[in-house]
Amino acid sequence: MKLYYTPGVCSQAVHIALAETNADFTLEKVDLQSKKTESGADYRQVNPLGYVPALELDNGETLLEAPAILQYVADLKPESKLAPAAGTLERVKLQQQLNFTASEFHKSFGPFFAAVKPEGAALAQAMTKLEARFDVVEALFADGRPYAMGETFTVVDTYMFVVASWTKLIGANLGKWPNVEKFVARVAARPRVQQVLEREGLLNAA
Repeated sequence: MKLYYTPGVCSQAVHIALAETNADFTLEKVDLQSKKTESGADYRQVNPLGYVPALELDNGETLLEAPAILQYVADLKPESKLAPAAGTLERVKLQQQLNFTASEFHKSFGPFFAAVKPEGAALAQAMTKLEARFDVVEALFADGRPYAMGETFTVVDTYMFVVASWTKLIGANLGKWPNVEKFVARVAARPRVQQVLEREGLLNAA
């Protein structure tokens, strides 16, 4: 398999999942500005929308969208317990958390990464929305659970970890949400996550 990725963005969640399952995969770095891969190919031939991740399978097919790819990777190695078995209520709960992470948590950072940054009232509105999403994640961990789904590390954690880590990119203080801050530190300390951060050149930034 080949993972098309850009350091530090949501493709890192898939990178972590692949590492946690000890999967056999290669990496192809993508420049999101030029839409070129590190080999000089036009990335839009892989994903017409031009964003990562994309996972090229050994049969030549390509999967897009982080929530779908994460579940595929988890199901490749059920013994990794990165996702509950398909068809169970717990799997639906995992999908619920993945969808929240993608459509609410991740999306709330959008204005801060836009070509034209928000200012004044627009900035305040964007920050209020972002903080509200962090409040939801903070409440999730209020019962002392180490990971989003409970005691077991899953693909939800790989995605939530990456998104929560973006606070340092926009100058926000994660300390406002102590449960989330502890969660990020807990995931960052995992050996395979350390390997991914090093491979993406972000180990010292974690």
